[in-house]
Amino acid sequence: MSIYSFLIAVRSEGQQLMSDTGETTSHLMGMFYRTLRMVDNGIKPLYVFDGAPPKLKSGELAKRFARKNEANEQAEEAKETGTAEEVEKFSRRTVRVTREHNEECRRLLKLMGIPYIIAPTEAEAQCAVLARAGKVYAAASEDMDTLCFNAPILLRHLTFSEQRKEPIQEIHLDKTLEGLGMDRTQFIDLCILLGCDYVDPIPKVGPNTALKLIREHGTLEKVVEFIENDPKKRYSLPEDWPYKDARELFLHPDVRSADDPECDFKWEAPDVEGLVQFLVNEKGFNEDRVRNAAQKLQKNVKTAQQSRLEGFFKAVPKTEEEKKSLKRKHDEKVAEAKKKKKEDVKTKKESKAKAHISR
Repeated sequence: MSIYSFLIAVRSEGQQLMSDTGETTSHLMGMFYRTLRMVDNGIKPLYVFDGAPPKLKSGELAKRFARKNEANEQAEEAKETGTAEEVEKFSRRTVRVTREHNEECRRLLKLMGIPYIIAPTEAEAQCAVLARAGKVYAAASEDMDTLCFNAPILLRHLTFSEQRKEPIQEIHLDKTLEGLGMDRTQFIDLCILLGCDYVDPIPKVGPNTALKLIREHGTLEKVVEFIENDPKKRYSLPEDWPYKDARELFLHPDVRSADDPECDFKWEAPDVEGLVQFLVNEKGFNEDRVRNAAQKLQKNVKTAQQSRLEGFFKAVPKTEEEKKSLKRKHDEKVAEAKKKKKEDVKTKKESKAKAHISR
């Protein structure tokens, strides 16, 4: 789940939502109400936050920072001479997720009783570990790289607003690989070829070309060799293109094992008064809405807990002796019922006979 998506999506008249003191609240508004919507629909979310980014990602982060600085300049120009649409477009590009945003979201989740963990590095990689271990059903992210981390199921659009009317996409890795006719390593190579968080895409290589190159050459090593020796010079590799390092990060990411104590989590009852203090008194949310939402969350958590308790009691296969014992008891009950029925019929006949004689 992306705090960034909440910051750019939850807006009013092109501006992020603010408290009376001028603090941004879009991230809290988005996380609070969209988490509530998930819980209302029977989904029990676990949030995973990014840890420190891998060193290989520093180049990509630097480029993003530069793009945001450029967007800041363009946004200022648009305010002077541009249309409302241009102002909105460039303003979205200037949005940054800060450490404070992350800390406030974690505080909110704790008050809601919704569990979260902090990954060593990439959140998507940690989500994949938990999904493979069966501790969660799927990894939910807009980042398709999540599949490269070997997440068995990827859910997209899970936190989209209802206004967007985008159905949730459920993507199964095994079916994806089968459909492409690839193994996991080839799929990773395909994604790297198209560009990811760790390396730039190759100019003029789109999805169709990338798929064709991987199918023809099998590995990125052979694709690179083909490009470098191609007499037509149709494609040119970026100057710094550490594709092997990128592949290694997908195959062996820095993650915690699913049975690590830091990966233990549970859903708890919400702290209603704590939510009121944080969202209403500190951030200026509407008290009635917060209390109503918290009460609804409290009710849904109880229902979820009951469902989980019932889920623990699974049917255990019976032994042959137990089956014979149950059959014997069943047969005895049937025989006893037949005997009682005969006795009832006999009693009724005798009663009728006595009544006839008395007349």
